[in-house]
Amino acid sequence: MQPYELSAAQAARLIASKKLSCEELARSCLARIDEREALIRAWSFIDRDQVLRNARELDKNPPRGRLHGLPVGVKDVINTFDMPTGHNSPIYIGHRVGKDAACIAVARSQGAQILGKTETAEFAAAGRKAPTCNARHPAHTPGGSSSGSAAAVGDRMVPLAFGTQTGGSLIRPAAYNGIYALKPTHGAVSNEGAKMYSPTLDTIGWYGRSVDDLALVAQAFRLLPAPMPPRADLKGVRIGLCRGPNEADLEDSGEAALMAAATLLSEAGAVVETLSLPEPFNTLTLTHRYIMRGEGRVSMLDIYLQYPHQLHEELRLLVENVPGVDMATLIAARDAAAQRRCDFDALFDQGLDLVLTPPAPGEAPHGLASDGPMTFNAMWTALHVPCVALPVGLGRAGLPVGIQLVARRGADASLLQLARLCAEAIGPAQAIRERRLFPAGNE
Repeated sequence: MQPYELSAAQAARLIASKKLSCEELARSCLARIDEREALIRAWSFIDRDQVLRNARELDKNPPRGRLHGLPVGVKDVINTFDMPTGHNSPIYIGHRVGKDAACIAVARSQGAQILGKTETAEFAAAGRKAPTCNARHPAHTPGGSSSGSAAAVGDRMVPLAFGTQTGGSLIRPAAYNGIYALKPTHGAVSNEGAKMYSPTLDTIGWYGRSVDDLALVAQAFRLLPAPMPPRADLKGVRIGLCRGPNEADLEDSGEAALMAAATLLSEAGAVVETLSLPEPFNTLTLTHRYIMRGEGRVSMLDIYLQYPHQLHEELRLLVENVPGVDMATLIAARDAAAQRRCDFDALFDQGLDLVLTPPAPGEAPHGLASDGPMTFNAMWTALHVPCVALPVGLGRAGLPVGIQLVARRGADASLLQLARLCAEAIGPAQAIRERRLFPAGNE
């Protein structure tokens, strides 16, 4: 196995035992990028000489933390002091802030090696699309707006990458590229130094190749104790299978992944039962849209006024309030979301341990014109709950499909613990990459 093929957790163990150097891992990732980047187009900026200098420096020093020597990709709306932050906008080409975002400072303090910046939708919002292709099939979208981060991890260019989620920009790309992702509880990771689109919704999270990878970064951010609290199995764990208010949009490949996971988790001892949310949850997708558009108009106003002719038309129309979200509508939406958060948390006081739900309608859409809908993400983002994406297998077209696991606010540690057991029940990574959920000839 080449170093670039290692998960972050595997690489961390080898680096700690002196069986792999930081420079060897960095060189292997760079070689993989050289081989694949012309096809996948996941990166907006890499300085190879700088990467290798930093890797050699890490090798000279004792480990600084849990992420020592691990290469990390960074969505290009998150500031890095030594790299440009371009936001996929003509306004910010080559723009350097000269200061790390808070999440990057935490990662570097733990010894992470920031490999480069990854492609995104313009301001992680709308406008220009990322040029990135799906890691498993370049004719399909990788999802957005964390397009480059998800594809880079999915194509084994880098073991870890940061992304952001306002609607479904962490979880949906993970599902489309067959990888793992954590969207932490809203506010558990500082957004300082990342472009804000909707302060009520925006959440920084990360991608990996296993739940252990997600947990490794979560430990660096003090989201859970180290090591993760022990639990032997899933026996007796109550899991609510929830298709949500948008069930009609679930495609057959998404349904197949959901039911395959439910069967495997039941066989592992979990109690999987249908969860129907109360009627007030039915309007949460619309509530999310009002919040996102109302706050997005405010967050883009300064750029609109300074660079009216360089800002993409979609974003200009947003600032001009063409969607028609006035302040009264925004306040009502914020209040409604806050009420539903308390209602959702209360479900866990009644014995529920975990929610199992789709991360996307199905497989990644063909072409790059659309990132795919956030149909099965918006509600959970508005609820501020932690979410984990797990791959399950291949859908009708042979592209990755997966599931989403959701817990109550603040239960990131419990979620990752149960997600690891769920991942073990679903199967090893290689089996998932080859598991077809439809009989041969039905693709």
